[in-house]
Amino acid sequence: MLIKKLLISFLSCVAVSAYAAAPISLGMIEGMSGPFANAGEAVVRNLQMAIEDVNARGGVRLPDGMHPLRLEIFDNKQGVEESLIELRRLTDRHIRFVLQGNSSSVAAALVDAIERHNRRAPDARVLFLNYSAVDPALTNSQCSFWHFRFDANADMRMHALTEVIRGDRQASRVYLIGQDYSFGRMVAEAARQQLRAKRPDIRIVGNELHPIGKIKDFAPYIAKIKAAGADTVMTGNWGNDLTLLVKAAKEFGLDAKFYTFYGNSLGAPAAIGDAGVDRVRAVAEWHPNVGGMQTDNASDRFYQRFRQRYPQPQDDYLLLRMHVMIDMLVKAIEKAGSTEAIAVARALEGASYHNSFHDAMMRAEDHQLIQPLYVSVMRRIQDGGIRFDNEGSGYGFRTERYLPSAQTALKTSCRMQRP
Repeated sequence: MLIKKLLISFLSCVAVSAYAAAPISLGMIEGMSGPFANAGEAVVRNLQMAIEDVNARGGVRLPDGMHPLRLEIFDNKQGVEESLIELRRLTDRHIRFVLQGNSSSVAAALVDAIERHNRRAPDARVLFLNYSAVDPALTNSQCSFWHFRFDANADMRMHALTEVIRGDRQASRVYLIGQDYSFGRMVAEAARQQLRAKRPDIRIVGNELHPIGKIKDFAPYIAKIKAAGADTVMTGNWGNDLTLLVKAAKEFGLDAKFYTFYGNSLGAPAAIGDAGVDRVRAVAEWHPNVGGMQTDNASDRFYQRFRQRYPQPQDDYLLLRMHVMIDMLVKAIEKAGSTEAIAVARALEGASYHNSFHDAMMRAEDHQLIQPLYVSVMRRIQDGGIRFDNEGSGYGFRTERYLPSAQTALKTSCRMQRP
């Protein structure tokens, strides 16, 4: 009888433990194949490490116990229609949290589809967490209660870059080049407006949009930039479109500064090499050298832990905002005491993030994360002034301008419809 009671007690504990340990799935819809697969792989590495950190401390606390997080990956091949198909697969599996970022056109389509889904299925609503799609419309005219953006939008990034170019008296002839979709067009428009306001003396000598993910040789574009006499190039290009652009600039000896959104990422520093030193600038919420030359600071430890987790040079692309996103989501779930989308959304509104080197706040008005931004300039590690290079290239970035949150928070036109 005692053995039977012990067995029943053991089986009951197993059942409770299994129920309490049921994972909370996060469904990532991203391009894992095709020309931007490297960008998708970088996202996975960052999300996986952030999830491992949560699970290492026990998981997510809910009223029925601790639950681990689990990442489920849906390959959209970087296409809009494929993304909508993957969203249906995701919702059919009752996953409540959608993660996506690499492509604003995909993000816009997902926002619309999630709005429709949540109206049709109020008992199976989902929440959209956006880590990289930066079209300003997503938190302005197209804002949605179900969408939260954890990256600075294109206007905010451009504001940071143009604050630097405001004082760059060598900049007089600017060439705009970008990817031909909603994000690329918004970057070009933001550049025109902000340069007109901050540097009306600057002449825009070119405004070029190219097919996204289709160009293998940017030499003809570089030839146009050289022919226009540009001394400055501004681009929001990302992934291989950025790497191939700066590689062509190096090969054809383009003597111009690059003001970029993502010039510190995915092979770009190695591609441009010495030609980018003191010329290529990038903007981000963080970069590996924000700790300066001081050793053993919290930022350095965070970065070094990432490099220990992913030691291959080509995997060296740490995106703080994705770790912030997972941390804020977990805290919102715990505050709500539920994974139900509307409860978690309300807990995220106005939520804050703080560590020893970064602060952020989710603005309730439009669901845009407000956080500091750094504009950094490319340097050789051998020249001193930086401690870390990018992807083992010998080139890294040093802070040129720091903008605290109060200076990055731009006005919003969002008129959110709340359930």
